Amino acid sequence: MFVQVAVAIIVTLVISIPVTAFIANDHCKKEIEGKIGNAEDKAREIIDEALKTAEAKKREGLLEVKEESIRTKNELDKEIKERRNEVQRFERRVQQKEENIDKKADAIEKKEVQLAKREEEMRKQREEISKLNEQRIQELERISGLTSDQAKDYLLKIVEDEVKHESAMMIKEMENRAKEEADKKAKEYVVNAIQKCAADHVSETTISVVQLPNDEMKGRIIGREGRNIRTLETLTGVDLIIDDTPEAVVLSGFDPIRREVARIALEKLIVDGRIHPARIEEMVEKAQKEVENMIKEEGEAAVLEVGVHGIHPELVKLLGKMKFRTSYGQNALKHSIEVAQLSGLLAAEMGLDVRMAKRAGLLHDIGKAVDHEMEGSHIQLGAELCKKYRESAIVINAVESHHGDKEPTSLISCLVQAADTISAARPGARRETLETYTSRLKQLEDISNNFKGVEKSFAIQAGREIRVMVVPEQISDADMVLLARDISKQIEAELEYPGQIKVNVIRESRVTDYAK
Repeated sequence: MFVQVAVAIIVTLVISIPVTAFIANDHCKKEIEGKIGNAEDKAREIIDEALKTAEAKKREGLLEVKEESIRTKNELDKEIKERRNEVQRFERRVQQKEENIDKKADAIEKKEVQLAKREEEMRKQREEISKLNEQRIQELERISGLTSDQAKDYLLKIVEDEVKHESAMMIKEMENRAKEEADKKAKEYVVNAIQKCAADHVSETTISVVQLPNDEMKGRIIGREGRNIRTLETLTGVDLIIDDTPEAVVLSGFDPIRREVARIALEKLIVDGRIHPARIEEMVEKAQKEVENMIKEEGEAAVLEVGVHGIHPELVKLLGKMKFRTSYGQNALKHSIEVAQLSGLLAAEMGLDVRMAKRAGLLHDIGKAVDHEMEGSHIQLGAELCKKYRESAIVINAVESHHGDKEPTSLISCLVQAADTISAARPGARRETLETYTSRLKQLEDISNNFKGVEKSFAIQAGREIRVMVVPEQISDADMVLLARDISKQIEAELEYPGQIKVNVIRESRVTDYAK
């Protein structure tokens, strides 16, 4: 590097000398020559010094290169030493593994020898066992007089019988467990449904009482020669009983709608004060329209309360008429609403169509709205009405099967049947007159006493249970089951009753002795 600098300087000087010579004047030639001499001296000094500097830099570079080579050599020696140590450690591990493998191979060879010996011993033992087994079988055949196939068949038959017995016991146990679980679940569903649904009940009656402001009104109601009372009775079809009861008139009739029309008309006449045949006719007509509106409103309210939509208006009107229809003291419309709610709750518990169940429950007794006017049972009339107004097959089957007249074809029909029984049979839902009640109790006892072997019978629990005491010598425990079934079947055939009746047959044996 410094050599190049020196050369450059020399070249510069060489070039500058001719230039200087060319430019200088002749009269300055001596001065220029003197300066050239000085310049040459300076150039030599610069060149010498540049050469010295270059030599020093060269020595410093050589020293740096030497130090770098020594440092690199030391690092390589260190890395080689570490690699050598690592290779030695790896060689020692490989050597140890080879020694372990050799030891394991020796142990495996020893085990193979031992296994070969054991296998030979076991083969000999199996041969001996086979010989002994053959001798045992021959001895057993000689003692029992049966061949091995015959003995095998015999044992298989015994095992098969045992398995059949055990399987029968298991099946019976599982059936009982399933029945218990089903009964438990059914009771839970029924109890939950009853707790969530409660409807009030109106007692059945065949009379209505209209209060009068005073006893003088009785004469005005009767009219001259009884024309007013005759007109009212003719137009309404209801008997008016005017007796010594103070400030009251009794309306008597089996048709509750007519009785309601007569009550409303009579109350309007009493408020109006003008009582004569023409006014009576006008008031009866107004009362009929008011009752018709009331019937329509009651039907719509029932549909709205249950939450069922799309029912034909005529069916809604018939539902409203059921407000004035009772069965064993239970209001038919309230009963239908309660059955609809119970059916919906039970359907929800079982994962069925809640709306369809409510619809079937609401319409199951729709035939009772017209059974006073048309021939046939309320089941037949209800089914015809549902078919006429294009209800679904599920609703029609629920109507036809809720009293067991036809077999249910869907689970919803079964739920409606159960809900109808719950609503009718639960305590407080229905009531009977004293004469009907005592007559049914006597008929229950008479039916039971007519069977052979019955000593005496007692109708208890308000006629919901009959306890039958039998003669132990004539009726066995097995006969009790058949007797209970026969009595229940005859009760079903001969009596009409709400809910169900429990037949309880009791057989008791007693031995009496006296100490003297």
